[in-house]
Order: sequence, then C-alpha cells, then structure tokens
Amino acid sequence: MDLKSIKDPEFIQACNRKELLDIAQDIREFLIHQLSVTGGHLGPNLGVVELTLALHSLYQTPKDKLVWDVGHQTYVHKILTGRADQFDTLRKYRGLCGFPKRNESVHDVWETGHSSTSLSAAMGMAVARDIKGTDDQVAAIIGDGALTGGMALEALNNIGHQQTDLTIVLNDNEMSIAPNVGALHSILGRLRTMGRYQKVKDDLEFLIKKIPAFGGRLASTAERVKDSLKYLLVSGMFFEELGFTYLGPVDGHDFDDLMSNLRYARDTKGPVIVHVLTKKGKGYAPAENDAKGTWHGLGPYKIESGEVVKKPGPPAYSAVFSSTLQKIASNDKRVVALTAAMPGGTKLDQFGAEFPNRMFDVGIAEQHATTMAGGLATQGMKPVFAVYSTFLQRGYDQLVHDICRQNLNVFFAIDRAGLVGADGETHQGVFDIAYLRSLPNMKILMPKDENDLQHMIYTAVQYDDGPIAVRYPRGNGYGVEMDEELKELEIGKWEIVRDGKDVTILSFGTMLPIAQVAADNLETEQNVDVRIVNARSAKPLDDEMLKELHEENHPILTLEEASLKGSFGSAVLEHFHDNGWHHSVIERMGIPDWYIEHGSVPELYEEIGLTPEEVSKRVQALIPRKQKRA
Repeated sequence: MDLKSIKDPEFIQACNRKELLDIAQDIREFLIHQLSVTGGHLGPNLGVVELTLALHSLYQTPKDKLVWDVGHQTYVHKILTGRADQFDTLRKYRGLCGFPKRNESVHDVWETGHSSTSLSAAMGMAVARDIKGTDDQVAAIIGDGALTGGMALEALNNIGHQQTDLTIVLNDNEMSIAPNVGALHSILGRLRTMGRYQKVKDDLEFLIKKIPAFGGRLASTAERVKDSLKYLLVSGMFFEELGFTYLGPVDGHDFDDLMSNLRYARDTKGPVIVHVLTKKGKGYAPAENDAKGTWHGLGPYKIESGEVVKKPGPPAYSAVFSSTLQKIASNDKRVVALTAAMPGGTKLDQFGAEFPNRMFDVGIAEQHATTMAGGLATQGMKPVFAVYSTFLQRGYDQLVHDICRQNLNVFFAIDRAGLVGADGETHQGVFDIAYLRSLPNMKILMPKDENDLQHMIYTAVQYDDGPIAVRYPRGNGYGVEMDEELKELEIGKWEIVRDGKDVTILSFGTMLPIAQVAADNLETEQNVDVRIVNARSAKPLDDEMLKELHEENHPILTLEEASLKGSFGSAVLEHFHDNGWHHSVIERMGIPDWYIEHGSVPELYEEIGLTPEEVSKRVQALIPRKQKRA
C-alpha cells in the first residue's frame, strides 16, 4: 500500500484481517527505512503497529479521542492520519513533530512529551463529553513505565472512584526508555506470566503493600476477603479493586485478540483497562533485541547491520559527568547517584555498574527522586540526582518544600540544559535557571566546556552548605584538554577569558564560543575591544566583578541559552537595581518568551537570534549609547 496516499484513517474500518496484516508490514518497512535517515523513536513505534491499526479500526477520530501518553509512539498514528508524506521532515526544523501536535492534525487531541499525563487528560475529555451530552468515545494509551508515574496513579484512583466512562489501553512492553522498576512493574510481570490465574495470593498482598497511596486501601481489602476464591483466581484484581474492569493480558500483535478485547472495552460502560502485551522494536531484530534502550530514540543507522551512525568527536557532557562522578565516588563513600528511569541517557548506568549499591533508578518518579535525595542528605550522604532539565520541572514542589526549605546538601546534575534540538518544545531545557534561581539556598553553576564541567562536579560534591545545581548541555564537548587533577572552584567567582575596554559580554555556559566569534568580528571590522567573562554561576553572582564593571561604566551584554524571563540576565539586572546602579547600560540576549519548536540547534539559534552576527549588532548598538550617556 502507498502509505503516502492515506489522507484519513476511516478506510481502515473496512479492512479485513489480511489487509490489516499487509498494512502493518508496509508500515514497519516504511518506518525502518525512513528513520534510518532521519532518526527518531523507532523501537516504541514498531511495537504499536497492530495496536494503532486496531484502535483506528474501532474508534472514529477525530470524533472519538485517542490520547497518547508521552507521544513518542505516535508515528503509526501520524501515518494513518495522513502525514506519511511528511516523514522526510521528521524532527527537522519546521517539519513533522516527533510528538503529537494539535496544530498538525485534528486527530491529535493532546500534546505531550512527558510521561504519565494521558489518564488525567482523558478523564477531563470524558467528563466534558458527559457534561455536554455527546456520544464520543475516549481512550488513553499508556505504557507500563508511564503507569508507574505518580500522576498516572493519581488519575487511576480518581477515574476508578468517579467511574468515568473511558478505556485505558495499557501498552506493556516491559520497558520505558530503560527497563522498568518498582512494585507495580512486578505486579504487571505476574499478570503477564500467569495469564488469568493468580497462583500466590500472599505475594500479591506483599506487593500491594509496597505501592504508595494505594497500598493501605488495597491491603486492608485483601485482608477482609483473604479467603475469597476471587483473589486466588482473578489476575486483574489490582485494577478491579480500583474500580476498573480488567481485560487481558492481550496479545498486542494478534489482530483477533486485540479487536475482540478493544471492542468489548469500547462497548462496556465505566472505566476499563485493556492490558496489551507488545514487543518493543517488533519486526526489526536489532531493535527487538535491545536491552539498553539504544533503539528507543536514536539518530540515523544502517538498516542491514543495525549499526548506529555516529560521528567521532569529543566526549559527551553526560559522559564527562558520569566518569568524573565515578572518580570522586571511588574515594568518597557518601556519594549516591539517583536517576528517574534514565540510567543510559544520563550515563549513570556506568556508575551503577561500578557502584551497584549506591545507584538507584526510581522509575518515572522525579518527585520521589528529589525527596528521596533529601532523605539521604539528612543522613550525611551526598546524593546526586542526574536529571534532564525538562524533567526536573516535574519535581518542583519537592525542590521548594523538601530540599531548599530544609537547606539539604543535594546535588542536582541537570543534563540537557539549553536547546536540545529535535525533541522540540517539550524537551528544551530553557526554564531551569528561572525556576531554580528564585529558591532560597539554591546555587546554580554552568561550565564553559567539558574541562570546566569536571571541576564543577567536584566542586558540587564538596559543597556542604545546601542544595547546588550544575547544568550542562546535550551533546559533545569541544575537545579541550582535560586536567588530570580535579580542583574546587570558588562558587560565585567568574573568569575573564578575554580582556577589553569598550564593552563586556557576560557569557553563561554554552554561549562562550558565540561570544568569542562575535568579539573577533567586532575587533577586526569595527575596532571594538570586547571583554568576555565566563560567568560560571547564575546564583550567586560575582558581586565584586559586577561592582567593578559598574564603576568602569562598561556597557554590558548578557548572553545565555535560557529563558530571558527570570534567568541569568534578569539576575544581573536585579543586582544592579538592588544596588542602586541605575546609570549602567545593560542588554540581554537569550531565549525569547515563546516555546521553541524542533530543529537542529544551529537552526534554532538562527531563528531566535543567538548568533555571532546578532551579538555583534547588539554590541555595536551599545557603544553609541554608552558614548552619548557619557
């Protein structure tokens, strides 16, 4: 079938089983070939081909609502809703988004890039339907990893209590990005292996008691009916006790099994969970056999061999972080590492291999990880929570209430700070300075390069006066020479990397190379002498240096890969205002006040004006202002 000719999914409802099998094979071949060029989330999408076809066979979108969790498994959905002809642009600048996008298609009813949101959104849609009195159906598709997220568990509890009429499709492939962990994952494992019969009631009760929020309620119920035959025989009692009709396990690659169970779920009143077993990477051996999460999301690869195409170069910032932490931990037994289902992405899998008793993967649970780190800190440990900037947002209340308020010695290693490129709006790490800087006791650092990073990691571990965050970008360093000995940096002291007398650029983190190119151009073409400062810390600021700059009356340009609202440049402005230094000329460059979509980082720099050329223009504009005011 010519997948690029598809305009609407309605045709699928008339397809027979053989035709569906043929379409499934065409889709797999299409995805394997297309993503070998563009990269993307191959494994998750190969695993949901039959499931997505079955859903579109039974639900009439956009009237009916399919709500996808995380969203990286919606490529098949995009193909069936008329976007196959755009896959050459997948995750490219102004091209097809890698996640659901409401302005891309009427069939995309919910935008997401973080996990565990689908159930809450689906409940809202179902409640709105009931209030309006319409007859559309709502189905949420959530993975077994996302189901362990606290927000999903809150939604399960509320949906079951309200008896909301919707279907939850639990796509169980035993993995999120990394292998899943936790008591709920263990229960799902028993359901997979035991089918419809529960052999050991005591094991189920033991696992239930370990689940936060629901454990007490379910355990007390289990105790009251512990002799009930139902508890001995029915495998889905965990969900039944929450108020759901449980169907499954269902073979997610068998159309007959899928269709019969999904149809029954659709036609059953009240909340229903369909437990579907799928194989991540189905149909492509390298992706099927992936145990490390490599094929979850990746760049271009060679189809025949499965070899991922990688350009040689300097080490990734995340690798420098991990190796430095391992080096420190070998001599400091206080160091404990935590990750929220991202051991591979943060490179902490290597730390875990060396120190298995000091490495904790808590699952998709950033809130829990943050507060657990706080608990560790109260006992004299040095917890290091490695987390992507965009995911740390999920633990904000815990940062405010549990960590900063108690001034606990927790080290937040904030990976993928700044623009991340192809993953787009939901993953750009541009807000962490703004949401951390306002918190009392928090310190915020960022290196200019990978050598600076290793010293900051050491500094953060040694720091013992409250929480500290070191943010670093996605991708590789610059290939600078790495010092053999780690050294402690003075927090709140900046570094002049180029002296000059006409104007000062305060560069925070990744912007230093852009500042240097702009300074070279300004000196050569305009005879402008530019001072460049590596402003290593956004909190605290270097009060002494800023006072000197004020006294010299230098115009100042702040440069950062973070939101202009509330980040580093705002901190400098506030500092001048609070000290009554009103005559200095200060301009800011950074991320403007809108969500930055997907594309390569250089393309995004061009779009928002973070280029050497734009920096040069802004600096030139400062010089006449300075002379006029003088």
